[in-house]
This record gives sequence, C-alpha cells and structure tokens, in this order.
Amino acid sequence: MGRIRLKQGVGCALQSLNHLLWPAVCINCRENICETDKDLCKNCWEQILSCSGGDYCPRCGKDVSKFALVEGACPDCQGMEIHFDGIARGGVYFGALGKMILAFKNSQTELDSTLGFLANSALQGSGFTDDIEFFVPVPLHWMRRLVRGYNQSLVLAKKLKHPKAEINTDLVRIRYTEKQVSMSFSERAANVAGAFAVRKGHSFAGRKVCLVDDIKTTGATLNECAKTLKEAGTSKVYALVLAVAGQNV
Repeated sequence: MGRIRLKQGVGCALQSLNHLLWPAVCINCRENICETDKDLCKNCWEQILSCSGGDYCPRCGKDVSKFALVEGACPDCQGMEIHFDGIARGGVYFGALGKMILAFKNSQTELDSTLGFLANSALQGSGFTDDIEFFVPVPLHWMRRLVRGYNQSLVLAKKLKHPKAEINTDLVRIRYTEKQVSMSFSERAANVAGAFAVRKGHSFAGRKVCLVDDIKTTGATLNECAKTLKEAGTSKVYALVLAVAGQNV
C-alpha cells in the first residue's frame, strides 16, 4: 500500500512539474489553459460555439432562418445554378474559428483533431450522412500542393468518421488558378472553370459523394467540382465545409 501511495505521489509531482515547465496552452490563441480544457481556452470555445450554432440554408450554407426557406432554398440562392445537392457546415468563418482554419491551411496541421470534431458534428447533423459512399477532398494543383506540403482538405477528410464511406482522390485539379481572395463571384467562377477533371478509370458512376473543403465563400470552387463529378456520372454530390464565409456575397 505504501509503495502504491509513493508511486501516486511521485506521479502527481511529475505532472505538476511538467505543467510548471511546459504549461498547457490554447492551440488557437496560445493562452495558458488547464490540461482538462481540451486544447482550447474558454474564450475560443465560446467563440466557436457562438458561430457554429444557428440555422443555415441547406442548399448554399448561408445564415438564414428556417422559416425563410422556400422549397429548401434561401432568398439568396433561389434561381442560382448550384451543382451540389446539399451542404453541411461547421460554422461561420469568423473569430476563433476563422483564425483556426487560416492557421490550419498554413502549416498548423495539429489543429486537425479539433476541426475534425467540428466537421464530424456538422456531418452528423446534415441529413445526408447515410447517402455518402465517398468523401472527395477538393484538390490542390500540384504546384500549390508542393509549396504547402499537404492538402488541408485531405487532412480534414481523414478525420471524418463514417461506417462505410471511403476517401477518394480521383478528382484532380488540372489547371493552376489564381488565389481568389479579392475576386467577385463571376471572377471566381471564371477562374475555376475547367480547372478540374476525373482520373481515367474512376469509380464515380452512379455513386453518391461528399466534397470536403475548409471554406466556402461564393461556392464557385465547390460548384465547379460538383459539376465535374456529375459529368463523370455521379448521381449525388454533397458538400461539407468547416465554415462559410462571405455572408453578404
């Protein structure tokens, strides 16, 4: 009994020393946190929870009351040609969540667990989870992939939990496109037109897939990907994103 108590005492002392020398910090804002805070500080958790709740359009992902939907579409996307059949989002690109996503696509891949939790929560509440046969990460051009070192959409897709769906990388980007940060909807659509293709010998015919990406702004990239997949015979294309930006776009 004495030895057990001694071991427990030594263990507690080592934990205290470890926390003193290498205190736990929030993976987002780097503030000190308790080891039981699950990677984020209270403030960051509150910001994420505040922007991940609320109703949104299941067709385009923008904020909207469910009472404003007409035949499953909000006033902003009614009449728009959208090639994906539904969207699920983790939240709005704002505050702590926006900062985490930006860091995630700029080398901080250790954020994948927390962002993966958010993506899985969105997926489970989507209504199309049971339909999915493949998760298809939105591809990067090989030049951008070489510079960044990874495709953040693929990293995110690997964190998704599903009883049967597999990751499929047969959708590729065949043309280098300019960064779209300052582009309008029409400019973005023109920028990505014809930028994607499906590898020869693909297995998409008649399948139901879910595109995976970090951010949706105007939806031009997701739309072009979905269009390409449907031209390859895919029966349904859904989209899952960490956040929707450009609420006024």
